[in-house]
Amino acid sequence: MTERLPLAIRALNSAFDLTGPVGRRIARLDPDKFIKSAQRDTGLTDFGSDYFREPLRRLCKSLEEDAHLSALGRIIARQDISRLLSNRLKFIDLFKQHPEIADTPINQPIFILGMPRTGTTSLHELVALDPQFRVPMSWEVAHPFPPPELASYNSDPRIAEVDAELAQIDRLLPNFKHMHPMGAQLPQECVGLFAYDFASMMFDVQFRLDQYQQWLLQEDMTEVFHNHRRWLQLLQWKCPADTWVLKSPQYLWNIEDMLKEYPDARIIQTHRDPVRVAMSIGSLTATLRGLGSNKVELAEVTREYADLLHYGVGKTMSARERGLLGKERVYDVQFKDFRQDPLATVEKMYAQFDYQLSPAVSERMGEFLAAGSGEKRHGQHGYTLEDSGLDLAVERQRFAAYQAAYGIELEEVS
Repeated sequence: MTERLPLAIRALNSAFDLTGPVGRRIARLDPDKFIKSAQRDTGLTDFGSDYFREPLRRLCKSLEEDAHLSALGRIIARQDISRLLSNRLKFIDLFKQHPEIADTPINQPIFILGMPRTGTTSLHELVALDPQFRVPMSWEVAHPFPPPELASYNSDPRIAEVDAELAQIDRLLPNFKHMHPMGAQLPQECVGLFAYDFASMMFDVQFRLDQYQQWLLQEDMTEVFHNHRRWLQLLQWKCPADTWVLKSPQYLWNIEDMLKEYPDARIIQTHRDPVRVAMSIGSLTATLRGLGSNKVELAEVTREYADLLHYGVGKTMSARERGLLGKERVYDVQFKDFRQDPLATVEKMYAQFDYQLSPAVSERMGEFLAAGSGEKRHGQHGYTLEDSGLDLAVERQRFAAYQAAYGIELEEVS
């Protein structure tokens, strides 16, 4: 149930498979070697806290034992880990040279924390059109050094570099852009920042990582969120921000740790029929995992994400029921309402949090939507209940409390 990769990639993967255990041993993902290589490449040695080492070790172990990596999958994993370690070294070095960066405030950030496939990406894109808000852009999260500057923020050469990298994915997985459009100048989820501590659900979307993901669900993310704040401070150092608007489904799992770091946070939580969400994210994840693995089963992936969604919405429901968030700090968005009238949803969000939506920004958002951007271009891919491997009756029962709590309508499932 994955896209057929180009012939040259299939030939590479087949040739690597023929090497068997010998090839895997030679191309082994060794965290210590990655660390030494990053130090050699950057000329830097200080990674800061040792916290990242255990997540990195667990990630590499799970990649080796769970992910069924193809040759291309190993190449992708190696490149990603090397980039993250090199940037981490530069991150620590910059704060040592400029400790004043850590003194810049992050005031009342807004977190979009709905389940994936519930309009969070489109909402993030719309808000990014308003200059009173700051969002992390894909290019600056992937390549944050040197830190972005206001004068060149829209012309930085790294924009073209990241667009070229993403174009390679489009060539390999041409249908993926219909599921989740990507671009250097589109907002990036915070999983890209969590990845610098190697504690991110981003990895499990790319690869099957059973051991790693189960560990991550139970992990204390206090230090990860502390570093998340420092990354925001770095990004806004020479490109100032009034209010950050941040987005990631991972906040569902880690809302308590997020609130410890950002006690003044405001929340937008998006809601949609979770069965439809599980089917959609299962399809997307299976497609993306097919880039790096020769063994991907859609039903297995979808059941896995149904479990993760159930755990995540349960964590957030519990936090809200215990009063960790005041009602005035939360804005709930129904996916069906947002899809029907995105601008009306945005206007209500602005009113909830006492922001002014200027006529110029409203017009810009309308043009963005009319051009086929935003929600209209998302979710245009097929998936069926039969292929998903879900038992509809079982899923309806276990998500019933969540749907009742937030008035989430059932969607047709076939």
